[in-house]
Amino acid sequence: MKVLATGATGTFAGLVVPALVSHGIDVRAVVHDPGKRDIPLGNGAGETVTADLGDPASLRAAFDGVDGAFLITPAFAPDATKMGLNLVEAAQAAGVRKIVYNGVYHPSLALENHASTRPIEAALYASTLDFTILQPAMYMQGLDGAYEQARRTGALVMPWSKHAKMTYVDYRDVAEAAALAFVDDRLSFGTFELAAPGTVDRVRLAELMTEACGREVTAEDAPAGFTLPPGQPAGLGAMFAEYDRHGFHGGNPLVLRTILRRAPRTLAAYIAELGASGPGAP
Repeated sequence: MKVLATGATGTFAGLVVPALVSHGIDVRAVVHDPGKRDIPLGNGAGETVTADLGDPASLRAAFDGVDGAFLITPAFAPDATKMGLNLVEAAQAAGVRKIVYNGVYHPSLALENHASTRPIEAALYASTLDFTILQPAMYMQGLDGAYEQARRTGALVMPWSKHAKMTYVDYRDVAEAAALAFVDDRLSFGTFELAAPGTVDRVRLAELMTEACGREVTAEDAPAGFTLPPGQPAGLGAMFAEYDRHGFHGGNPLVLRTILRRAPRTLAAYIAELGASGPGAP
């Protein structure tokens, strides 16, 4: 089976390439910048193709000879919905059998990066494709920078309340679920929310980081009057305000545990892993 993998040069979706390869899937990795083609090739992709989700013609060429596609769109991209719809349309035109779509946890939220996924899901539901829609929570890998800053400064600061309860998932588990969706019919025509167990506020997160890095880490709120740097997407501020008021609730691991046939990786284990692999680790 050959799969066209979007996001293959990304920090998060790049993890899907080795997961696919580990299940015997031949990967054709989509690259927007040809200068980054060594990233997916280094992760096991058999080939790369230069394509743009915003350019339907390039997608038609990219689909030549593939059996399925992994789809993820850039968060907060103004044309993210159109990008996803372009790929779904190109896949149907090419006679592709399977699409695995990496959407977002709780797509019913009114937030821009959530609402933008709903038309893509609807297009898959209306298509003749064998689809699997994955809706992952916040990626644990997104905490790497915060952990490094906390290790250096002793402060864990984020632009929402330190008491807001958040739901996470290890993206390696999401990547594994994506790979399984191509080889396991159990996941055909299904939509699945993916989360590690429980919710964690920043106070608890600071405690975990204290244990991991060997210095006291304190959870702090952003200073009064904090504003996003210029050039950030407008939807980012709305998302942070939502987290500040309500957190990001969920944390039910039943679906992910069922898909993986094992317990999902936990946030505590992920933070401990950062400590074991970071500066000063044995």
